[in-house]
Amino acid sequence: MSLVIENVSKNYGNFQALKGINLHLKKGEIVGLLGPNGAGKSTLMKILTGYYSEWEGEIHFLDQDLRSELQSIQKKTGYLPENNPLYPEMYVVEYLKYVADLYKIANPPLKEIVRKTGLETHLKNKISTLSKGYRQRVGLAAALLHDPEVVILDEPTTGLDPNQLIEIRKLIRELGKNKTVILSTHLLQEVDAICDRVVIINQGKIVLDQPLASLQKKQKQIIEVSFDYRVETEALARIPNVDLVKNPHDFDYELHMTGIKDMRTAVFDFAHDNGLKILNLQLKNESLEALFNELTSH
Repeated sequence: MSLVIENVSKNYGNFQALKGINLHLKKGEIVGLLGPNGAGKSTLMKILTGYYSEWEGEIHFLDQDLRSELQSIQKKTGYLPENNPLYPEMYVVEYLKYVADLYKIANPPLKEIVRKTGLETHLKNKISTLSKGYRQRVGLAAALLHDPEVVILDEPTTGLDPNQLIEIRKLIRELGKNKTVILSTHLLQEVDAICDRVVIINQGKIVLDQPLASLQKKQKQIIEVSFDYRVETEALARIPNVDLVKNPHDFDYELHMTGIKDMRTAVFDFAHDNGLKILNLQLKNESLEALFNELTSH
């Protein structure tokens, strides 16, 4: 196992933020960490990164004890915090070299990391001039410079436009092939698009730990689509596998569909055959959403 968390608890005074957390994470696994605000996700990540030293239980990274070998573990861990603290007055290349110096990397793989994160044309830009999406890329590049074995990402896709979102998702999936990736997010669709495994925390406890594939087998698809013109619901109901069509607002539709196969291709074909433009198209995992709501509603 790359990361073993055994019976971890954390108190803030009389408030117990984590209550006996147990997780065993493997190399080559992307784990989606879900939970409402205040559930304990951030507390767990701050413990894993060494920010908090006062906690109960046992944590081992690659057979090293987090308490006694923290610095060694931090050299093998990449972390992108939610607020992504950067030095806005520095140039991108200057900042990445600075981070490499902190890790004492003699020959940092700047070209490779910059290519992977899509920063080639922004190296000579000041960080203060970058968009939210490109600042996220800089933070991610800094987290990967030292080739970590465990990568912890807190809300890595927040504030990205659709094109940036696709690119960062692709990068995270590539990372997950040979690293252990923990992705904390409040966006269910990000877990559905990226992760292999779903862990839901509520009120300091793990209330679900399950492979995403097993949830998808039970999935009833809901496809949210917006067209440039109004469409008769009867016409949409004739798309294969459609059980129910809802029209919540103007040109927006919800298609409830059966089957494991991604049916968005059928919606594309319908739009093409009828001369329609698709303005928005999103697949929702009804099983995951229903489970999340059920497990975190109290």
